[in-house]
Amino acid sequence: MPRPSRILPPLTAADLDRFALRYVERYATTRAKLSDYLRRKIRERGWADEKAADTVALAQRMADLGYVNDRLFAESKAGAMGRRGLGARRVSEALRHAGIRTEDAEAVAPVVEADVAASAVAFARRKRIGPFAREAADAPLQQKHLAAMLRAGHGLTLSRTIVRMAPGDEVESLLDPYRD
Repeated sequence: MPRPSRILPPLTAADLDRFALRYVERYATTRAKLSDYLRRKIRERGWADEKAADTVALAQRMADLGYVNDRLFAESKAGAMGRRGLGARRVSEALRHAGIRTEDAEAVAPVVEADVAASAVAFARRKRIGPFAREAADAPLQQKHLAAMLRAGHGLTLSRTIVRMAPGDEVESLLDPYRD
C-alpha cells in the first residue's frame, strides 16, 4: 500500500540558508544558479516569513563568504570543455547559460582563445575526423564532419583545415600558428 505523501511546511529564512549551504557544499556553482535553485525551492514549498525572500542577496552572501566563486567556476568549466574538445563559441554559451557575468567571462576568454587549436584537435581525435580518421573521407562525410566541428563551437577556417587533412597527417604544423 503506497504511503500518503506528506505535505511539507513552507520555507523560512533559516530553511533557505540551510538549503543554500547544502547546495554549495555539494556542487560547484555560480551566484545565478544558486539563486535559481533557491527560487525553485520557494516555488515548490512556499514562503512562510512576512518579509519576501531575497535569493540574490543570499547568493551574494555565499559569494562574500567564499562558498561561491563565479570566476573560478568559469575557469574550471572552460578548461573542462576545452579538454573535451569544445570550441570557444560553445564555451562562451555555456558560461552565459550558467549565469557568469560579462567581466568574469571576458577574464576567461584569453585562456579559451589560447587553446583554440588544441581543443579542435582534441575534438577531431575523439570523433576520428581528418588526420585521426581510419580512411580518407569523401565529400559528403567531410561535410558531416565539418558540421560536427561547427556545432562543437570551432571556427570555420580551422574546422575546414582539420576536416580536409588526410588520415595520418601531422597535426603539429596545425598547432604552430596558434601558439604564442
